[in-house]
Amino acid sequence: MNTLLIKNARVVATMDDVRTELADASVLVRGNLIEAIGPAGQLPALADEVIDARRHAVIPGLINTHHHMFQTLTRAVPGAQDAELFAWLKVLYPIWSGLTPEMLEVSTQVAMAELLLSGCTTSSDHLYLFPNGCTLDHSIQAATRIGMRFHATRGAMSVGESMGGLPPDRLVEKEAAILKDTQRLIERWHDPARHAMTRIAAAPCSPFSVSRDLMRESAALARSYGRDHGVRLHTHLAENDNDVAYSREKFGMTPAEYAEDCGWLGDDVWHAHCVKLDAPGIARFGATGTGVAHCPCSNMRLASGIAPIGAMRRAGVPVGLGVDGSASNDGSDLLGEARQAMLLARVGHGPGAMGARAALELATRGGARVLGRDDVGMIAPGMAADLALYRLDDVTFAGALHDPVAALLFCAPRRADYTIVNGRVVVREGHLTSVDLPLLVERHNELARELVNTA
Repeated sequence: MNTLLIKNARVVATMDDVRTELADASVLVRGNLIEAIGPAGQLPALADEVIDARRHAVIPGLINTHHHMFQTLTRAVPGAQDAELFAWLKVLYPIWSGLTPEMLEVSTQVAMAELLLSGCTTSSDHLYLFPNGCTLDHSIQAATRIGMRFHATRGAMSVGESMGGLPPDRLVEKEAAILKDTQRLIERWHDPARHAMTRIAAAPCSPFSVSRDLMRESAALARSYGRDHGVRLHTHLAENDNDVAYSREKFGMTPAEYAEDCGWLGDDVWHAHCVKLDAPGIARFGATGTGVAHCPCSNMRLASGIAPIGAMRRAGVPVGLGVDGSASNDGSDLLGEARQAMLLARVGHGPGAMGARAALELATRGGARVLGRDDVGMIAPGMAADLALYRLDDVTFAGALHDPVAALLFCAPRRADYTIVNGRVVVREGHLTSVDLPLLVERHNELARELVNTA
């Protein structure tokens, strides 16, 4: 097995159980696993590949728990720039109905390229519309080519406008077909093994676009494989005031009550946003181990509010970070998302609401817990070799090296110098090694123009 030595790092923030931080340390990778970490003088000086990290901070690869990667094609679209969630969706649904398989593959790789360049090594994606022959397989194949660890969620919309839902009828699917395809994807792609690169989750889109029956049957399908198989459940919940009002009017329940009624609480479930999760809902999430993907940039962009992350964490709710869709965040920078989580918590609750290391924890260990993984999110022997290295001698961090770990969060986000996924160097000296990024971006922009102009 090939070995990789990250040598003489300025600092290694392991995010292990005691949050060890080591100066002048090295990390030895064998194959796809971390074999050893410790003072540089105590580890081998040679390996098949050696990265001189004396100018770098080394952290676990960041983890993104919520995204809509196809939306990179519709960033900053006029008409949707200044809208709240429901109005924003009404503008974009007709555009997204023109999505093609090539658009899906290219947009997935563009989103993943941006994530990898930010130091993110594991990402989930919530794909919930499948026009013109698009399938989740197109996203999975794109992820395999670019080299990202991927939790692909089979989203769905089944309740269109004619049935009181939000999406246009032409974008919804029959529920039997949704369940059949979800089962196909699980059996084709889901890998329950430790250090798996691809996993599948069942993910009806939201309370305002699917039926109660689909929520319940999706949960039953996922759990029919057994909890050890790791097929999880994901959806949107309590994103803004209109979302809560819809739930109360349609179901006579709060979003958390509705989720519980459908069987959508448990340590195999994670919900995106939860900006308006109330105190009883937070308590039930904490008691059941139900996870939350916190998406601060999207919540600010759509003026949804400030999620009560502090209260959630005090109640024991697993919380990770999500960049969310690139048409409601307009970026896929996970380190930047961690910074925004820290700053937004302070806007809402004061300067002690979230520190730099707490934000980094959300982006690493928190995300791993939300996705049900114990093999990523920290640097320790036996963990997957997912790592991010940032150069500290950049102008971004000038004057901030009194505490280089905190500098990663307090200073403006910087691209990773190296990103390593499953032992493979996917970003080297700030450049992607797995795709030709300029050509990818050129084609992506062509497809984005085609998609928007046709609509």
